[in-house]
Amino acid sequence: MNTHSSPEVAPGVPSGKPQDTVEAAGHPVGSGNMKPHYDENLANEDLAPLREQKWSWYNIFAFWMSDVHSVGGYVTAGSLFALGLAAWQVLVALLVGIVIVQVFTNLVAKPSQKTGVPYPVVNRFLFGIKGANVPAIIRGIIAIAWYGVQTFLAAQSLNIIFLKFIPGSAALLDVGFLGLSALGWISYAILWVAQVALFWNGMEAIRRFIDWAGPAVYVVMIILAVYLVSKAGIGNVSLDLSSSDHEFGLGETIGTMAMAISIVVAYFSGPMLNFGDFARYGRDFKAVKRGNFWGLPVNFLFFSLLVVITASATVPVFGQLITDPIHTVERIDTPVAILLGGLTFVTATVGINIVANFISPAFDFSNVAPKKISWRMGGMIAAVGSVFLLPWNWYSNDDAIHYSLGVLAALIGPLFGILIAGYYVVSKQRIKTDDMYTASPTGAYWYKNGYNPNAIWALVLAGVPTVALAVFPKLLADLGIVDFAWIGNYTWFIGCGLGFVLLVAFERANPRVPTFTDAGSPGVSYGTQDGRTGYDYVPADHADDELAAAGAPR
Repeated sequence: MNTHSSPEVAPGVPSGKPQDTVEAAGHPVGSGNMKPHYDENLANEDLAPLREQKWSWYNIFAFWMSDVHSVGGYVTAGSLFALGLAAWQVLVALLVGIVIVQVFTNLVAKPSQKTGVPYPVVNRFLFGIKGANVPAIIRGIIAIAWYGVQTFLAAQSLNIIFLKFIPGSAALLDVGFLGLSALGWISYAILWVAQVALFWNGMEAIRRFIDWAGPAVYVVMIILAVYLVSKAGIGNVSLDLSSSDHEFGLGETIGTMAMAISIVVAYFSGPMLNFGDFARYGRDFKAVKRGNFWGLPVNFLFFSLLVVITASATVPVFGQLITDPIHTVERIDTPVAILLGGLTFVTATVGINIVANFISPAFDFSNVAPKKISWRMGGMIAAVGSVFLLPWNWYSNDDAIHYSLGVLAALIGPLFGILIAGYYVVSKQRIKTDDMYTASPTGAYWYKNGYNPNAIWALVLAGVPTVALAVFPKLLADLGIVDFAWIGNYTWFIGCGLGFVLLVAFERANPRVPTFTDAGSPGVSYGTQDGRTGYDYVPADHADDELAAAGAPR
């Protein structure tokens, strides 16, 4: 039997009235269940558990469409078909990679969906009330950098529209400032303001945007594919995009397929890590899993097929392989195609930017100082910070990306492994939600001065070798000493495994995370329940069922 407590509101606050100047992450103001005893330095209306969880499976499906349907997703999928493998081998690698993404996404989604809290808050049960800021800041910085890059890529699409319909704008390409042309600055500013305006209207407005943006991109991509195939002639279209005549042996084929799998996982690793920011809105965990199924394996494979058909058709039509959709549309060189295609890929890139690189730092930075930084202000910090990073200057520099973002990105794997181990193995899917909002030394998650030493040490000891593997093999290869840079493709898996094993080992040697095994523990979210919030007692021997059901070992 589920025992749900009725929502509590702060004393003196009229029902239905704003409790704060902040809109509670997408629902009407006040939807965050701010209880009277919550510490104001740990909670605001954006970070508090949701009063209502109403997203359906389609909303989750649309989230993944927005994440997949982008210029980056297009180029990534196309590049896998150009690795020299047969088309069927690439499709197998894509399927395996995206199923791995689906399994881990389901695992990381559950604690946030069950408790109704975002990713940085759910880390408090594991890293400690203060220690949770460590993973939050790491993820937030990565998101800021890529937010700037994606805005720049979308601005490139907008530039094409300006140049086609306002020929005089070409003169603005000859004037530049801080490495970007005047036209580039105008396009960047337009998209920067548009994204901020969308974000400012809250998660509900973002939900409505991604609900139609993903399908709209599909419509245009299908039209583009049909147009190019009809122009090329279906008999002239080959799904083999590789220009290499090299014949792969069995070992080389398996190795290349493994690399393709790792590329798929790495591409989605950022949105996967903070997927709890969206899963918390799911009406139940079954809806989240269903949305993930349609949005990941089904959607990604169909999208990849559209990409390879479209890219293959560019060879007979234009005489060369074009894997960038912006350049494909540009080469068609008709006003309707450029306008429709340009706006579509602008929309697609804005979609992924909002869901992958705006929402995350909004919650992450709000988590650092909830009393001073609202969800909106956290997002604005990311938006403003992205401009100061001047992403157009380092985006084209592979070394700059590798040695700066590569270091931080290498920590995503360990953070995954630690969270999954902490929730499914150590805490047995039991979280005392209210204790994540108290700074009392007697609180369940105060640990040692607000930090769980086990989680911090697991991150350090898993992160150092993972970062080293991401940096030094490439450095040694660039210096001509020894070339084993290929190992950098697998840092996510290595870091995830190390983080998982280390946390479990530390917690068994010196247990710190509470498990709430007593049936009378009030206010505990039990993840093994089928209900939306799962507040009930479940015998300990069932605690790992969901981990096994998601496809992971117990």
